[in-house]
Amino acid sequence: MSSTPGAEALISAQHLARIYPMGTTRVIGIQDVTLEIPAGELVVLKGNSGSGKSTLLGLLAGLDRSTRGTLRVAGQDLPNASARALTRYRRETVGMVFQTFNLLPTLTVLENVCLPAWLAGKAPVEVRRKALDHLNGLHLGDRGNHYPAQLSGGEMQRAAIARALINDPILILADEPTGNLDSRNGQRVMALLSKLNRRSGRTVIIATHSTLADPYASLQICLRDGRIMDNVTCEA
Repeated sequence: MSSTPGAEALISAQHLARIYPMGTTRVIGIQDVTLEIPAGELVVLKGNSGSGKSTLLGLLAGLDRSTRGTLRVAGQDLPNASARALTRYRRETVGMVFQTFNLLPTLTVLENVCLPAWLAGKAPVEVRRKALDHLNGLHLGDRGNHYPAQLSGGEMQRAAIARALINDPILILADEPTGNLDSRNGQRVMALLSKLNRRSGRTVIIATHSTLADPYASLQICLRDGRIMDNVTCEA
């Protein structure tokens, strides 16, 4: 699957599978997934619960390893990468946005945004400047010294997006980013992810049950029972 035949793929998978052994049984996360996604796409990954969306996102993020098949992202062979290479990949290539925000409650918003860059060993002064720029761009400039518990759900998700951007990733992966938001804030978050895609050329992949992202998608992928389904209506 590719939205632009012949274009160089940022993501390329061939017969990708992730099977989880559970005692004497096997649970299928995804199976026989083959796809190509060129750089600069906004991909909406749809499917009902258990369809394999989060499993595929975890493999693309370098948070899990496939059982079989090939997967290359930004030229990196993820199934065969060392633990050190995967850590570097997660820090430099991918930005993650989660449904539950995953902001550390004991750090301020500014510190949460800075943290991935600090862990990557970047200069603190430059990291702080960039973090403030992102917060200002997301209309959170006056919230940097607040703690996550002092923010609304929409503000926490915007802070999580700022954190995902701090290391200038070329790929943003969002797992149900509107799942804990009301429809108004959900629409704002989707519009923001679309803006990042259009203005910076970042590839954005959004796994969601919601239809809020559909108008922004340049490519939609439907999963059912761990497989990509062509020419079907995606289940939400």
